[in-house]
Amino acid sequence: VMPHDVAALSVGVVDGQVWTDLDYILDSNADVDMNLVMTSNGQFVEVQGTGEEATYSPDELNSLISSGIDAMSVLFELQRTTLADV
Repeated sequence: VMPHDVAALSVGVVDGQVWTDLDYILDSNADVDMNLVMTSNGQFVEVQGTGEEATYSPDELNSLISSGIDAMSVLFELQRTTLADV
């Protein structure tokens, strides 16, 4: 039994803008691509980021991680409500 839920998503920078949960088109055009995997208690399992077409600053890195954390909270709430009746 896992003590916490787990979720994963991608974030990236496309044309200078941070995007969360990139689809194939955005991902394939991202200047920066990052995968995040987290547990529902706020711990990271994986943070993997690559400057595909550009470098990125510490501020951009923080924006990517913050965007991912915000989106993870939505995923964890969906998991809780979906699995509540199971």
